[in-house]
Amino acid sequence: MSRYLPTGVVPGAYDKAPTIGLPDGHVAWSGPQAWAHLSGLATSEGSIAIDTYPGSDLVGLRRQLMLALPDALLIDVEEAAALSPDEIDQIISSHLTDDRVFGIMDHRPLHDFYDRSRLEAVARRVEQATTPVVVYGWGATLVPASFGGVVLADLARWEIQKRQRGGAPNWRANNGGEDQLRKVKRGFFVEWRMADRHKRTLFDRLDFLLDANISMSEAKLITGDSLRAGLQLAATRPFRVVPFFDPGVWGGQWMKNVLEIGDEQNYAWCFDCVPEENSLLLDVAGTVVELPALNLVFTHPRELLGEKTFARFGAEFPIRFDFLDTMAGGNLSLQVHPLTDYIHNRFGMTYTQDESYYLLDAGIDAVVYLGIRDGIDPIAMEEALRTAATGAASFRADDFVNAFPAKKHDHFLIPAGTVHCSGADSMVLEISATPYIFTFKMWDWGRVGLDGIPRPIHLDHALANIQWDRGTDWTRRNLVNQVEPVASGDGWVEERTGLHEFEFIEVRRHWFTDRVQHHTNGTVNVLNLVEGAEAVVESPTGTFEPFVVHYAETFIVPAAVGAYTIRPTGAGIGQRLGTVKAFVRGTQR
Repeated sequence: MSRYLPTGVVPGAYDKAPTIGLPDGHVAWSGPQAWAHLSGLATSEGSIAIDTYPGSDLVGLRRQLMLALPDALLIDVEEAAALSPDEIDQIISSHLTDDRVFGIMDHRPLHDFYDRSRLEAVARRVEQATTPVVVYGWGATLVPASFGGVVLADLARWEIQKRQRGGAPNWRANNGGEDQLRKVKRGFFVEWRMADRHKRTLFDRLDFLLDANISMSEAKLITGDSLRAGLQLAATRPFRVVPFFDPGVWGGQWMKNVLEIGDEQNYAWCFDCVPEENSLLLDVAGTVVELPALNLVFTHPRELLGEKTFARFGAEFPIRFDFLDTMAGGNLSLQVHPLTDYIHNRFGMTYTQDESYYLLDAGIDAVVYLGIRDGIDPIAMEEALRTAATGAASFRADDFVNAFPAKKHDHFLIPAGTVHCSGADSMVLEISATPYIFTFKMWDWGRVGLDGIPRPIHLDHALANIQWDRGTDWTRRNLVNQVEPVASGDGWVEERTGLHEFEFIEVRRHWFTDRVQHHTNGTVNVLNLVEGAEAVVESPTGTFEPFVVHYAETFIVPAAVGAYTIRPTGAGIGQRLGTVKAFVRGTQR
């Protein structure tokens, strides 16, 4: 048994592939059956459009279509009507910038990257064809033709990133061998935004969804009605997204041992609730179909987020839970996040990356670096950082930054502009706002990344955002373990643990040995079982089936759920359990 495993927690209980089961009557097709079904659709309807998410395997898609429809006219809309790679590069260059990590949000529609006359030429070919026609590729539905069927080949962002690490380029780009950070930047600031805007126009008209996250020969197919039923179901009950794990230069061993994941040398990150990145798994008659969790945000924003949260953020999930594992690892980079005005003016983002560290576990000597030491000279700190950036000397972080002792269940609040990082031998549940790439590294302890390349330092950005008045005393009084009792009852206690008044997220912790009453109060709730083996989430009126969660699992309760309860169950009975719950302040009814 792992030395990190908490007492009473069942090894291997953490669910790495949570599913949402559709009721009887829904069907999924896989592999040859899926392609045979699409072949029948094209034959009976005359023409279909398979609109793909950028990063989909179009070569594999065409191969399967040729096998299934040997006499059909197959048209790759990207080759037939999209602008050339050079033209696209020229258009988006100002939004990509020269930086490895940061660009500017691009709000162009997809049709800006297509030639209208060539789209019309494709439409004429479709209308004049005497055999079945399949138009495929990102933007297939831009063709102004009357298609008999519309299919979306969807792809999760994490899968796109894995393919890019293997050498796949961005959309219509000759950059297969480029730095992975630059590929992600192009996706984050340009392609994925454009793809999501385009995809949102398709949900109501989809006849089928094709799961393109696996080999095209094994792709899975469900009807548009099944997709919509699954998303409707998720919007009305507690659920989990699919976590993914990634190694890092500072990564540790806690997740690897406690959650029993993979065989990498270490794991640094786990995105356990980042709907912009994570997937949902629909169990359709025993076939598991993967789709981006963002599809739920786009199709049911009011039920999921709540009316007030939707009015404030739009169809965007504003709360992120993730893990940072440095147990037997190293310090995170010393960093700061941008102020709201800065992130809006420089990068086109509407809100910033406020966050906090909740300690799931900590070693004896664990610390969190947070805030500037009282009395330090900002000019001296800047000079020391700039010298360190040249490699001429190390940055003596302890001379300038507070290092607060950290123990299990401590909570450190990190409003934007606060210098911070988690030290070694910590297991952090990071609770934050969603713009997740906006970290300005100042010092990375003289390391290089796993790829052997120094990780990017953004000193100028960082220095423009450091709040120098957040000294030792201010930080201790405002950001370290701001726990306040809220309420208590038979077998439970509720505490407020933050966040800071500058941040829009509220966090409540419940300790309990018996049933606890909760209510979404009109806004989405995000929770993690931070103590105890197992709990069950239930509806007082039976509107959803009991939902079991295990230690360290993050789960989402949509605003539409309203009242719900959490109590110990299974291996959790007889234990003191703990949850942390985050929601958007000022949106409760």
